[in-house]
Amino acid sequence: MHHFHQNGRKSGLVIVCLMLIYLVPVVLAGPADRSDKTQRTESTSSGRAITVTNVAELITAVDQANSGGDTTIFVADGLYTLPDMLIITGPDVTISGASGNREAVILEGAGMWGAVTHIFNVSGSGFTVSDMTLRQISQHAIQLQLDVDDVVIRNLHILDTGEQMVKIPYQAGNPASCDNGLMELCLLEYSAGIGPQYYIGGIDGHFAKNWIVRDNVFHSIRSPADDLAEHAIHFWSNSENTLVERNLIINCDRGIGFGLGGQGHIGGIIRNNMIYHDSSEGFADVGIGLETTTGAQVYNNTIYFENSYPNAIEYRFPATTGIYLANNLTNRAIVARDGATGTEQANLTSASSDWFVQINSGDLHLSEARPEVVDQGVSIIGLNNDFDQDIRPQGPGIDLGADEFLSPQTVPALGPVNMFILCAGLAFLIQRALIHRMNIL
Repeated sequence: MHHFHQNGRKSGLVIVCLMLIYLVPVVLAGPADRSDKTQRTESTSSGRAITVTNVAELITAVDQANSGGDTTIFVADGLYTLPDMLIITGPDVTISGASGNREAVILEGAGMWGAVTHIFNVSGSGFTVSDMTLRQISQHAIQLQLDVDDVVIRNLHILDTGEQMVKIPYQAGNPASCDNGLMELCLLEYSAGIGPQYYIGGIDGHFAKNWIVRDNVFHSIRSPADDLAEHAIHFWSNSENTLVERNLIINCDRGIGFGLGGQGHIGGIIRNNMIYHDSSEGFADVGIGLETTTGAQVYNNTIYFENSYPNAIEYRFPATTGIYLANNLTNRAIVARDGATGTEQANLTSASSDWFVQINSGDLHLSEARPEVVDQGVSIIGLNNDFDQDIRPQGPGIDLGADEFLSPQTVPALGPVNMFILCAGLAFLIQRALIHRMNIL
């Protein structure tokens, strides 16, 4: 999902293989289905689905799904300006953009100071939302209620919310937690490059267990005044076992947080993330912060700051114990504060801007095989790939930071003979696919 230079790693072999994988199924499948989808119902693996094309149909479909009707709702391309939030009470409701293009399906409220507080207010477990844009609301794009489990948030563009973009709640003394959620492949940002106030954040999870946040981009979650914004990714209030991996965070006041003050976090992993902040100051703060957190692992993250904040990673307070920090690559310090304890191993805090492909866009892939970085890490159970899901290690040892460097020699270049053979094979497979399609028409 991250369209970055891959340190010379693409080759003719990869391109031809991708052509083989992509073109043959397309030829076999034939032209795309262009049939009318207006208010169309269709079978799915879990029952029946309905496609809606306007706000009234969407509201009706949600009401029916909550009361036992079709639980999969496809939303046709278009702009949907909501008069109020959509309340999800039924179990296993899925709402997805019909085209799969998240920029083509837009659900919006009345602005960051307007009367529409949420897009989705969810009290039914098993909720899935995907492939759309959510914007212009005064509180949260997605608000879960207590004890909502198995939520999937996928391929969304969330922007311009008055408060935190995704909210997972808790109630003091209530044992109900929100468990086993997933947020992936999303873009969360403020279009103006800064938020409307300081009480904002990306995903804000209280008393949430076993959540995964991966392969997302967070941009410009910044406070304009009064105080710093909340983190791009924040789990606290006794959240447990959160996995945060392969996220890109650019120009956010705070990057990733486990715990805050006395409201802590148990366990969890933060790995293979890239965090960048430019030279603007404002309320810029730490890249990764752990507070009142026990047993968390923080490894193979790359953090680069051009502002003056002195610390890339901080772990704080006496209740923060058993922290493991390894293989992180930064240009700022990794610091234990206020009595926190942990183990630090094979971290490098002296990175230079010319080590990376393109600093000002947040592309923190290695630009070359730096001897200070390549093969200098330690092996960690569960560390099998990097930011791009390339396999680790590529050499005799693990590389520091989020990117496992792949030299051009990692995948052999194609000579003229091999290229000819592969192209001939591609032509043959396409020819066979065309013949097969003609025979079945």
